Amino acid sequence: MIDNTPSSLLKYLTLFSCAFKLNVNIIENMTKLIIDAAKDNIFFMIIINNIIYSVTHENSKTNYDKLMLLVSDFLKTNSLVLNDIKSIYVNRGPGSFAGVRNSLSVIKAIHMIKKIDFYCYSFNDFKGEVNIKYENIPNLCDKFVIKKNLINPI
Repeated sequence: MIDNTPSSLLKYLTLFSCAFKLNVNIIENMTKLIIDAAKDNIFFMIIINNIIYSVTHENSKTNYDKLMLLVSDFLKTNSLVLNDIKSIYVNRGPGSFAGVRNSLSVIKAIHMIKKIDFYCYSFNDFKGEVNIKYENIPNLCDKFVIKKNLINPI
C-alpha cells in the first residue's frame, strides 16, 4: 500500500529528483578524448562537459613510437586515467600515414582492452561545415552518423 499523504509524496518526489539529477550527471560526465596524428602536429584534446584540455606534440617518428605514453601522460597531467574516458575520436586521414596507422592501432588496442567506444572521423566527412573545431568533433560525428568502433582509413 502506498502512503499518499503530502509528506510521503514529497519524500518520493525528492528521491525521484535526486535519482534524476544523479542520472543526468552521469550522462553529462561523458569524458571524450580526441586524437589527431594525421596533421603537422600530434594533437590530443579531452572534453569533460564544457571543460577542454588540449596539447600538441611534434609530429615525429619518435613520438609515433610512444603515442600511448603521450596519451597516458596527457591523461595523468589532467588527473585522469584511461578508465575515465567514455569515448575516443581519432582522425583517420588523409594525412600522415604513420600518424594515422599508429593512432588507429592505439585506439583499437584501447578498445579491445578497456571496451571504450571509438569513432574514426575525417574532416572530409563533415561536408558543408565551416570552421570545424576539435571540440565540435563529437557533435559532428553524431550529426553525420559516424559509426562507432569501425575503422575505415582513407
